[in-house]
Amino acid sequence: MQMRPATIADVPELAAVGRATFTDAFGHLYSPADLASFLAQWRSPERIAANIRDPATGVTVVEDGGEIVAYCTTVYGKGFDERPDPKPVRPAYLAQLYCTPTATGRGIGAALMDDVVAEAQRRGCDAIQLSVFSGNQGAQRFYARYGFVKVADIHFQVGEQLDEEYLFEKQLREKSA
Repeated sequence: MQMRPATIADVPELAAVGRATFTDAFGHLYSPADLASFLAQWRSPERIAANIRDPATGVTVVEDGGEIVAYCTTVYGKGFDERPDPKPVRPAYLAQLYCTPTATGRGIGAALMDDVVAEAQRRGCDAIQLSVFSGNQGAQRFYARYGFVKVADIHFQVGEQLDEEYLFEKQLREKSA
């Protein structure tokens, strides 16, 4: 197994993995039109390539046997406007962390999370934020193990559908008094 930064050469496979993992986890929640709209906007090769090229965004992949089995996308210096005060000064936004079914339960998600935390600290971020589907208790437990706590109820749009989500946050530094 190898964890490494994504490259432009990874875009076609990463787009396929991104679409498949989202659809496997959440596709049953949406109409075909809403799912197709979301995937075209957020899991397109163009969007993934833009993320890889953006110096403020980290895209990390995990390969096993030459195939991408997991990935994460983190935007450093960006957070959620919906975060109640006090807002972090320099948050990181963990936008995606997905593993294929063959990678689940093998510690790959934990390795990606450790990498995200280390990189956020290296970049001087004071918190990491993410949104998690309100019905995804498994993901909520995973993030809680890393010190994330719910700080707000928010929404996540997939096509025309608005999902109930939770904004989770992990403090990386003590807040000043």
